[in-house]
Amino acid sequence: MDKQSDRFLEQKRRSFWLKHLHQWHWISSAICLVGMLLFAATGITLNHASQIEAHPRVVSKEARVPAELVRALAPEGGADKAPLPPALRQWLQDQFSVAIGDQLAEWSPDEIYVSLPRPGGDAWLSVELPDGAVKYESTDRGWISYFNDLHKGRNTGEAWKWFLDVFAVACLVFCVTGFFLLQIHSRNRPVTWPMVALGVAVPLFLAFVFIH
Repeated sequence: MDKQSDRFLEQKRRSFWLKHLHQWHWISSAICLVGMLLFAATGITLNHASQIEAHPRVVSKEARVPAELVRALAPEGGADKAPLPPALRQWLQDQFSVAIGDQLAEWSPDEIYVSLPRPGGDAWLSVELPDGAVKYESTDRGWISYFNDLHKGRNTGEAWKWFLDVFAVACLVFCVTGFFLLQIHSRNRPVTWPMVALGVAVPLFLAFVFIH
């Protein structure tokens, strides 16, 4: 009777862990599915970046800030770096269809310079003082470069950084729950641990032997 009771308790415990591990495993896999596909694909493109030909598209524009706006230009508190005044930001957005927001500008007696980096490209604009001549240049390096920068978190902003953190946690949950599921099923799958060992040994071997 005791053996039957122990067996029942063991099966109940196994059922409990299987249920919860499967639940967390599929939830984490659903959360990180698209992210893992993106990172796997961009891992290939980054690894072969030198073999993928890029054709950057550069757009240059020029304009002149109205005199009344130029006369009102001054950095807040006389700082070397400060956001552009709202009126100038709105004028630049109307002229060049570019949203500058609270991006810091570099102020000097002769020029205001704003760097506008973004995933897959970059841009900049300068306002010459005191005549108000504006130069704007935008470079687009294409979709592959865009997704590569998403992979690296380059110039992506705070929202994407938070996504990367959530994605990383979901991947950890996915891997850890997968490990415990392997352990539970390993009795009936003798090849489980040799395959896990192979997955550890191959990258270690490549790192120690071929990477110097």
